[in-house]
Amino acid sequence: MQSFIDPAILFFVFGVFAGLVRSNLEIPSAISRFLSLYLLMALGLKGGFALAASGLNAQVLISLGAAVAMASAIPLLSYVVLKKIIGRFDAAAIAATYGSVSAVTFITAVQYLDTHNLPYGGHMAAAMALMESPAILLAVFMANKVRAEMRSTPANNTPQATSMGHVWHEALTDGAQLLLLGAMLIGFFSGESGQEVMKPFSVDLFKGMLAFFLLDMGLLAARNMAKLKGQPATLLLYALLAPAVHASFAMVVGGWLNMNPGDLALLMVLSASASYIAVPAVLRQAIPEANPTLYFGMSLGMTFPLNILLGIPLYVQTAFWWTGA
Repeated sequence: MQSFIDPAILFFVFGVFAGLVRSNLEIPSAISRFLSLYLLMALGLKGGFALAASGLNAQVLISLGAAVAMASAIPLLSYVVLKKIIGRFDAAAIAATYGSVSAVTFITAVQYLDTHNLPYGGHMAAAMALMESPAILLAVFMANKVRAEMRSTPANNTPQATSMGHVWHEALTDGAQLLLLGAMLIGFFSGESGQEVMKPFSVDLFKGMLAFFLLDMGLLAARNMAKLKGQPATLLLYALLAPAVHASFAMVVGGWLNMNPGDLALLMVLSASASYIAVPAVLRQAIPEANPTLYFGMSLGMTFPLNILLGIPLYVQTAFWWTGA
């Protein structure tokens, strides 16, 4: 219950309440977009400054490798499970959504660690960026394979396969991801002097901006909960259980690699999160056969609130317990 004391989390709870009672409270989309870009820029700078102080070492490379491994394994395993429950296009889309990551969940977890004075590596922001694309690419590959099988069936009019080159371009040039990586490089090269100059922007304003953004996310999450009415109970159960399963998988992998507790906690948070911005935007174009209500509603209406309210403190405490810290 300790996370509920945090004002940013309380603003999220308030946003959910306002959305559920159908208040006309609303954050203009332009402001919401600005807040998300600010948070990514500030996070990238903080990560770059931290990386400049610590330098590139074996532990950093191990953490980044573990992140890529998790981003590849989770969508593949999820697809194997989900295709037994629902259609393969929907299974691929949901697998991509849960195989990718939520930047806001990660940023909230970083703030949680900072608030409790728990150390972590700034390079984990780069790990977040690396984990976003593999799930999208794998999902499109799966969908193309399904389309190829369907086209081989007589009298079956199936859409053409999605261009992997186009998907690569969309995945690697996404504006938010580029901003995160660019800010991290700027923080890395500017080092301690840059950190001192940018502190009022990347540190002092961060908490308030996060609280404002989580208010907006609470409103959005509440409105997407209604979309889940009438959906199969097995999918709703997946949305609730998948985060814990994926986090446990990351805990075992990270523990085996001897990751330090703060980095392991963030790897668990990333593995447990689900994308509701970048991946759904790509999937609408790449896999139009899938139902957006399923993958968007599940990730934003159930998994995101679960992680914000309960998951983050649980994953952090478990990571420190698992490593004996």
